[in-house]
Amino acid sequence: MLISRAMLRTDFNYDLPEAQIASHPCEERSGSRLLRVNPDSDRFVDGQFVDFPGLLNAGDLLVFNDTRVIPARLWGHKHTGGKVEVLVERVTGPQQVLAHVRASKSPLPGTGLLLEPDISVQVIERVDDLFRLEFAGTDSVLEILEAHGHMPLPPYIAREDEPQDRSRYQTIYAQTPGAVAAPTAGLHFDEETMGQLRRRGVDMAFVTLHVGAGTFQPVRADNLDDHVMHFEYLEVDATTCDKIVATHNRGGRVVAVGTTVVRSLETAARDGQPEPYKGETNLFITPGYRFRCVDAMLTNFHLPESTLLMLVCAFAGHSRMMAAYQHAVDEGYRFYSYGDAMFIESREDCGRVSE
Repeated sequence: MLISRAMLRTDFNYDLPEAQIASHPCEERSGSRLLRVNPDSDRFVDGQFVDFPGLLNAGDLLVFNDTRVIPARLWGHKHTGGKVEVLVERVTGPQQVLAHVRASKSPLPGTGLLLEPDISVQVIERVDDLFRLEFAGTDSVLEILEAHGHMPLPPYIAREDEPQDRSRYQTIYAQTPGAVAAPTAGLHFDEETMGQLRRRGVDMAFVTLHVGAGTFQPVRADNLDDHVMHFEYLEVDATTCDKIVATHNRGGRVVAVGTTVVRSLETAARDGQPEPYKGETNLFITPGYRFRCVDAMLTNFHLPESTLLMLVCAFAGHSRMMAAYQHAVDEGYRFYSYGDAMFIESREDCGRVSE
């Protein structure tokens, strides 16, 4: 009798040459490469993202995350003189946020901050690893950030943000401000691609999940059962739920554009069929999870030992996905937020649950 062991963080490690971390986007949004992974096949298919519309059928449903990245990073100093960096995690009111504050010494409640160019902020309280901050004046936090904030590029992009990041670290269909990291699988879509998909008869739907900085936090627990997943805010409306049910009823596939969409839809379908959902999720998907909504996904390549890599391994199978990553490394694919994409099709024993 085989006894399966608990999965460990190190089961999801791989070696990536630093040169394959994409520090800038392709010249064209749809100019990326595309690795096709069918878990029931013994080979991988190397292609280009412009091939993607041809992989979908009339009657399939593409689901996108329409969150909008806010320019969430500000620099400045305490009134006492020490330098600070503020990364807004979540806007909680017109003048209030929860934020990460980096300083040589953590600020105490009541500490005043002066952020560039002339933004007065007060520390209200500490909330776990975050700080509740209140911005002075009559302008809303979102207005202040849009005018003066910097795009919060991921920590593995070793450069300061540039003017082009305002548009390129943002999907073309972004609507609802609130994310501090982009849903990067959507960065490959341009208007031409969207038009091709519509002409093929592919339906579209949207969810909103505000991606938090926690998406970049490393898994520190050796045993995945001990990992505490971060919370993110999401909304899945009735229209999207109805489209999912209709798609499956007609034999089409629900294709998630990114892991954020996967987590959104699976949260909404926690009781079987998708139901409208508005609130937080800390759904942690690891191998052994049984999918209820998603039949295929488009995704970028993720960090070693990350919760996102664990999710795609749950979908396609651990050994198959780790082999796909090794193939991508060997073939020189570009990795992470501004990197290339992967299309993962479902397999019989690792897909949607039959109700």
